[in-house]
Amino acid sequence: MSASFRLAVIGGDGIGPEVTRAALRVLDAAERRFDFSTVREELRWSSARYVDSASRITPEDIDGLRAFDAVLFGAIGDPRAPRGVVERDVILGMRRRLDLFVNLRPIVAYDDRLVPLKGKRAEDIDLVVVRENTEDVYGQTGWVTGAGKDEVAEVPMRFTRPGIERIVRYAFELARTRPNRHLTLVDKANAIPVQELWRRIFDEIGEDYREVTRDAMYVDAACMWLVLKPEQFDTIVTTNLFGDILTDLGAAICGGLGVAASGNIHPGQVSMFEPVHGSAPKYAGKGVASPIGSIGAVALMLEYLGQSDASRAIEDAVRGGLQSGRIKGVEAGSQKTEEVANIVAMAVAG
Repeated sequence: MSASFRLAVIGGDGIGPEVTRAALRVLDAAERRFDFSTVREELRWSSARYVDSASRITPEDIDGLRAFDAVLFGAIGDPRAPRGVVERDVILGMRRRLDLFVNLRPIVAYDDRLVPLKGKRAEDIDLVVVRENTEDVYGQTGWVTGAGKDEVAEVPMRFTRPGIERIVRYAFELARTRPNRHLTLVDKANAIPVQELWRRIFDEIGEDYREVTRDAMYVDAACMWLVLKPEQFDTIVTTNLFGDILTDLGAAICGGLGVAASGNIHPGQVSMFEPVHGSAPKYAGKGVASPIGSIGAVALMLEYLGQSDASRAIEDAVRGGLQSGRIKGVEAGSQKTEEVANIVAMAVAG
């Protein structure tokens, strides 16, 4: 009997619905070829809905996602809505309420022409970043006191041993499956003393993974070496704040945010997969947004759901389309959204 999965689909705002539809076309092709199916439910969660009705996404709404195997997410953000309100409700709401403690971001260059680094080729950029996704300053509200020249904004940079242990162990487990079996911790323990806890736990858990070589690097140096020598990296584990910054830099050296996808994961539970780009309202409705990030999110989702052959077929189709020139680029306006989806879907269909 073929596998079947329940999928929640949240297109969201701006280009989100367009790139999500394109990605689902690729998913259709993968289902036909690899003999599995998805039962999809579309959820109309968006900033536009908030603008129209002031309707908020509640914790109870988030709890309803537990009935699904995975969530495919598009983008959230509408300039008419208060900055950050709906984003916090939906994105941070899912991460915290569903305890999606792993943010998984592959940093992979598909073709030499997308690499902006002098003297580097696509083969030099193949790593994955494991970002802690529920703690750090992102997990705190903070506060503002005083007024005028005495106004002060504060937020704790808070880490827990259990939170660090589980993300570090996940990263070691992942690193042991990769060709180079190497894991780099990125922190700022020299200037932020509380991050020494990351160093201690990293070394403690590393003793259980002797087959994985390991090192540690300060975040400013890691940013520099990611540009100068990306080939030295294989798997990176880092904090929530630093991971957010590092992964956007990683996307830039692969061609831009249009190529990037991420998984927000709690192993064994419902998890969410998304392109990294925003809602890009200036491109909404024009049919010119690149769906590569959203298609990549589908590939990550299928890997998580145990459909590894289908996931690899999608990755190969994207790489083949870019290397052949049939996919002209990953920036908005380089090609019609539907055209890119058709190229990838046809390749996946075989």
